Amino acid sequence: NKLRVFEPLFFNLLFGEYYMSEKNYCRLCPRECGADRETETGACGCGRTLRIARAAPHYWEEPCISGLRGSGTVFFSGCNLKCIFCQNKRLSYGYEGIDIDFLRLSEIFIELQEQGVHNINLVTPTPWSDVIKRSLDMAWKKGLWLPTVYNTGGYETPEIIKSLRGYIGVYLPDFKYISPSLSERLSGAYDYPEFAKRSLYEMVEQRGEPLFDEEGIMTRGVIVRHLVLPGEIENSLSVLDYLKSEYGNSIYISIMNQYTPTAGAEGELSRPLRDEEYDAVLSYARELGIKNGFIQEKGTAKESFIPEWNGLGVLKKAKTAENN
Repeated sequence: NKLRVFEPLFFNLLFGEYYMSEKNYCRLCPRECGADRETETGACGCGRTLRIARAAPHYWEEPCISGLRGSGTVFFSGCNLKCIFCQNKRLSYGYEGIDIDFLRLSEIFIELQEQGVHNINLVTPTPWSDVIKRSLDMAWKKGLWLPTVYNTGGYETPEIIKSLRGYIGVYLPDFKYISPSLSERLSGAYDYPEFAKRSLYEMVEQRGEPLFDEEGIMTRGVIVRHLVLPGEIENSLSVLDYLKSEYGNSIYISIMNQYTPTAGAEGELSRPLRDEEYDAVLSYARELGIKNGFIQEKGTAKESFIPEWNGLGVLKKAKTAENN
């Protein structure tokens, strides 16, 4: 019993104030799975220890994110969505990666900055949002000045996004579905559209009109990604309708065609996206008057946008005799 008295303090120091509810249960995403991540894993697959699979410059994001020198991308293990078409299943389902602590994460941010990247890009950060805040606090004290990018699947609570105020420069969420039944079937989250809408509103409220530096890199703003899925064109048109009617041209919209069938895919999802399907979505975007956005060239589904999950940049390099 005496040991239990110290557990809330331990959790607050490690994960931050929002990680634990009054009963020490995880409430970091809309699933509110209630896991005690000291002793068990949550619906996202994450437990107590931070795990990442790669931390290195990445060149295949939107041009205003990657620029010429790359985006300093940190790939976190685990995910609160279970999309059946996920390209990163080894991370989201398999939970591959290397265990580190928040001190090491703060060092990684500084090391990426020293490599000359344009920003710190946090990929699938939701299960670790409070650890990230703690690491950023430490990194800023060490001289971090780059903008941060919150690269998320869009399944967020507005409360967590509110807690990130002052920590994030650019929000880069997906907006996958407008239909609850489709989001349930493909991502196991019936309430995805509801939370995607509410969290996006908070993101836009925080960041306002987009801001770019002299190199054309976005330092403040919101870019919403939408992956066009084969056989689901009506969903894409409805998503664009919503985004344009709610936000006009105050956000950027990235319309993606890089869907690639994964092993076990069934029905329409077992084939690549057809050119005519993507063209139909782009034509509709033009009809709506969407001006701030990005599109992808044909053939991107044949290219590999998935880096090797080899732990690059995760572990601290040992000092050589010359560096001592």
